[in-house]
Amino acid sequence: MWDDAFPSFLIGLREGLEAGLIVSILVATLVRADAKSRLPQVWTGVLAAIALALSFGAVLTFTAANLSATAQEAFGGVLSVVAVAFVTAMVFWMRRSARTFSGEIREKVTGALGMGAGVLMLTSFLAVGREGLETALFLWTTARAAGESSGPLTGAAIGLVLAAGLCWGLYRRVLRINLTKFFTATGVVLVVIAAGVLGYGLRDLQEGGVLPGLTTYAFDLGGSVDAGSWYSTLVQGVFNLMPTMTWLQVVGYVGYLAVVLPLFVGGVRGERVKAPESDPTPASEAVSSPRRRPVWVVPVAVVAVPAVVAGLVVAFARPKPASSETVAVSETECGKGFTAPDTGRQTFQMHNTGDKTSEVYLIDPATGAVYGEVEGLAPGTTRDLVATVAGGSYAWRCVPTGAKAVTSATVHVSGGGGTVKAVVPVSENDLAAPLKAYKVYVDQGLATLETQTRQLSADIAGDHLGKARADWLTAHRTYSSLGAAYGTFEDFDQKINGRADGLAGGVDDKDFAGFHRIEYGLWHGQSASELKVPAQQLATAVVGLRKAFPTQDFDPGDLPLRAHEILENALQFELTGDTDEGSGTNLATVDSNLVGTRELLTVLRPLLTKESTTLLPTVDAAVARLQKLLDSAHHGGSWTPVEQLSRPDRARLDGATGQLLEDLAPVPDLLEIRKSA
Repeated sequence: MWDDAFPSFLIGLREGLEAGLIVSILVATLVRADAKSRLPQVWTGVLAAIALALSFGAVLTFTAANLSATAQEAFGGVLSVVAVAFVTAMVFWMRRSARTFSGEIREKVTGALGMGAGVLMLTSFLAVGREGLETALFLWTTARAAGESSGPLTGAAIGLVLAAGLCWGLYRRVLRINLTKFFTATGVVLVVIAAGVLGYGLRDLQEGGVLPGLTTYAFDLGGSVDAGSWYSTLVQGVFNLMPTMTWLQVVGYVGYLAVVLPLFVGGVRGERVKAPESDPTPASEAVSSPRRRPVWVVPVAVVAVPAVVAGLVVAFARPKPASSETVAVSETECGKGFTAPDTGRQTFQMHNTGDKTSEVYLIDPATGAVYGEVEGLAPGTTRDLVATVAGGSYAWRCVPTGAKAVTSATVHVSGGGGTVKAVVPVSENDLAAPLKAYKVYVDQGLATLETQTRQLSADIAGDHLGKARADWLTAHRTYSSLGAAYGTFEDFDQKINGRADGLAGGVDDKDFAGFHRIEYGLWHGQSASELKVPAQQLATAVVGLRKAFPTQDFDPGDLPLRAHEILENALQFELTGDTDEGSGTNLATVDSNLVGTRELLTVLRPLLTKESTTLLPTVDAAVARLQKLLDSAHHGGSWTPVEQLSRPDRARLDGATGQLLEDLAPVPDLLEIRKSA
């Protein structure tokens, strides 16, 4: 978590120390001036500044959460650029002001002492408030870049606590810190971090459609750099440098450093370093006693006002939900109660008034494209359906179990609201051609497998165990490339590729059969006579499967699911070495799993291209990265065993497989068969 926490730790330390020094000098000046009675005014101003910063953070968080995905990217990108501007201005200002910092604050306090309580309160509020707003903005930006809040919040908290301790030490004259050197050193680091935030913000603006060049990459190191390794995570978390970056990101990152860093470092040269003054001189002005009022009134007010204002901003920024609008679902009342909603993110309460469980979809009546859905809505129950609405036409489609689909009347929504991506529904008929093509592929694979397992059995019967090891791998790779059909093979899969896990006798259990049983024997010194029966059983099972396959029920809905599940199983069983019974060929199995995934994507490509224009290029790049890593572990006829991989190589393989799984994750949703009748 430290990689995500460090940038926030540094900003918390710097801004906390800056704000803490201001408070320390304010307090010290009042104490020296024998004006301790005015301290509550200082603390009230500080409290108001903290409340303002927290409220600002809440506004950023909750208003962004209620935007569409594209708008969130654009919003985050703009604020990232603003945060970079603030941080840049802050490091330059502090570099110039460090030597005269305490004197300037004392002058402001001395001037405020002769005025009303509000002036002193305003002085402390303005002095601390700027730091608080900068901290809130930068913390929100880094949390968004990290994709989680625990790391950045922890880092900021540690930085603020450490800053408070340092300020207390300076106030008590326990510590002496050269603030000029401190703010200069941390300023250089923050400039580098800000360059990364700028690069991340530019990518957000590209993904939000504000800037061009989203797919124009300057480099793509995904195949050679493991995104999940500790060093990669550290670089990404601290500097926001990614294995894949667009030209705009690179130009922005390098250009910012090329301009800002020389200006900052050059301005430091020649400056005389002077230790900070931690013993403010007393003020001489007389202080009149302020008019007495209840001590709790002002502190409560300064906390309540920003909180109330933030709550109002969040409330008015949220799209008006349609949760009060209940929509009926049944054979006779589909869509009853549905009126034209507002644009933006909406929540509909779907109530099944019929006597059958129903599927319900919010659709574009012209194309049938689906904007939102609820599956398995039981009679008499109510569930929320959340969807983003833009200008256009909408209707409800209710599909009760065992009954015909019913489509409601169409409503028209006026106004903008941006572009809303809908999923074009896929039917069994749409998947018929891909299923037919894949079944041909499997049938051909089983024919090849039958020949290969017979050869393996013959090798073992003739006591040619060296040749049997090579032929075993060839046959096992053929079977491993048919992964999308495993669920269709029924009991044959256990007979052909069953594992010893879960068997009472383990590898010695009488029910342990198939490829892994033979693998164990071939690589653990068993004789040909011991392996003859298992080899014959394997060949017989393959023959039986080939005969049964044409009549087996192959659900077309399995194709999209298997696009993700084949490599999910590879990550769980093969890349952990869990299925290795001595051959050390897990990576060969993963390679064959990848072949099967490629074939599946080939037959699904026309449908996937229709559903999403960006998915397949991303998936193809991820497949190529994983293939390159697997090829590097293949040396002639041998494969590097998983347990012999170096830690970086193993991490790269796991990371590339995990990234490919993430890229494949949308396939089942995009090609889910949705009922239309």
